[in-house]
Amino acid sequence: MAVYFSTTTPQTLLNAFKKAIDDKHIVTWGYDADGDFTHTAEQWKAQAWFRPLIKSGSLRFTIMKRKDSHVSPVVYAIYHGRLIETMLAHFDTVFTDGVATAKAQSDDMIS
Repeated sequence: MAVYFSTTTPQTLLNAFKKAIDDKHIVTWGYDADGDFTHTAEQWKAQAWFRPLIKSGSLRFTIMKRKDSHVSPVVYAIYHGRLIETMLAHFDTVFTDGVATAKAQSDDMIS
């Protein structure tokens, strides 16, 4: 699965997301040294990671599994839904729409 946010300024959206995490305005997401994002709520912590990709006209997030397991359909749903929810709550002026694909895309690493 992938999440796409349509925006003319994808780098600005990504930078704003990271800054909100750094400034503790968003506490349910974190990111690692590689720039990959994971949910930080205890129940969902480190169950998967999102890798951001800057594309012309969009910011795309592909999902990656943990080294020791696959990404279950429930983790798919939670991660994709919560990412869209976070972006809507904090950055609705920086993108026009957010879309989650129903199936894994070629860049996703789920199993």
